[in-house]
Amino acid sequence: MYLITVFGNLLIILAVSSDSHLHTPMYFFLSNLSLVDICFTSTTIPKMLMNIQTQSKTIAYAGCITQMYFFILFAGLDNFILTVMAYDRFVAICHPLHYTVIMNPQLCRLLVLLSWIMSVLNSLLESLMVLHLSFCSDLEIPHFFCEFNQVVQLACSDTFLNNIIMYFTAGLLGGGSLAGILYSYSKILSSIRGIPSAQGKYKAFSTCASHLSVVSLFYGTLLGVYFSSAASRSSHSSATASVMYTVVTPMLNPFIYSLRNKDIKRALERFFGR
Repeated sequence: MYLITVFGNLLIILAVSSDSHLHTPMYFFLSNLSLVDICFTSTTIPKMLMNIQTQSKTIAYAGCITQMYFFILFAGLDNFILTVMAYDRFVAICHPLHYTVIMNPQLCRLLVLLSWIMSVLNSLLESLMVLHLSFCSDLEIPHFFCEFNQVVQLACSDTFLNNIIMYFTAGLLGGGSLAGILYSYSKILSSIRGIPSAQGKYKAFSTCASHLSVVSLFYGTLLGVYFSSAASRSSHSSATASVMYTVVTPMLNPFIYSLRNKDIKRALERFFGR
């Protein structure tokens, strides 16, 4: 599954970068999402596979903090880029005549840069807060990676401030992004309803169907993990559910975007047909 994830997302990046017809805002954001998905799975899965192979499940304190930092970073980037892609679809469908003017290359690069800056700062804040906690030696993390919430719960010192920051950033960044996506799609659906022909409605909706599928998969599994762990209080069920958004979702993204996308298919055919 890890190899399929890396290979599938690399194909998307190669297709977009090699075909000038795909040098548009939508595919620019898609190639960035593919890159982030590769990095996102690479923060946890190679270490887990090595643990299985060597039958050793140890990780150093510095390694745990590093893994946590990059996991939060790329999870945040996934979140922000999906939000930017929703805005791109909103402009394309609701303001088609002004699309090329609004979504110019400078704005696209700026949106991706802001996504990186916010993700880096958030990840840095969360990781530095963990560094201030004191831990007993030889702790066992009931997860297959250093998941922030599980690590904080194992601290010997007071974690009140960490929990406040965790819920505040999750509500502000995660909740704010999800609200932005929902607002964009409410406007998109309103515009689609105003299109007179059925063919026009189908064409407009098909341009954002793949993104809507990925958003539903990402947020659905992510919310499912935290609601199920809160309800059952079982670390095993939480770890099992986490596989969905750390492995399954990044693996399915290339399939969702390429199976019904003729532009991606043609670009890949031209790339391998050279």
